[in-house]
Amino acid sequence: MRESEMIICRCEEVTYQELLDTAITYSCSARELKLRTRAGMGYCGGRTCRSIVDQVAKQVGSEQSKKNISLKYQAPIRPVNFVDLGGEGK
Repeated sequence: MRESEMIICRCEEVTYQELLDTAITYSCSARELKLRTRAGMGYCGGRTCRSIVDQVAKQVGSEQSKKNISLKYQAPIRPVNFVDLGGEGK
């Protein structure tokens, strides 16, 4: 597997090459890169790919994008109890 084919965001299946191409084409910040490619917008909320998306945006982006605040990640919308998943209650 070549580096360009490496999947960075497993949830949204975004490759390293997609991130690079988008960052070069639009000279975008990490947030804009996330919105354009959907990297970091999947089930995990960016826990696995956030740092790489930040790095690509800083390396390739404009001077303004290098000064932006890095991405944050968010927990799932609401917690789920094991009882709700079929576990036994008290």
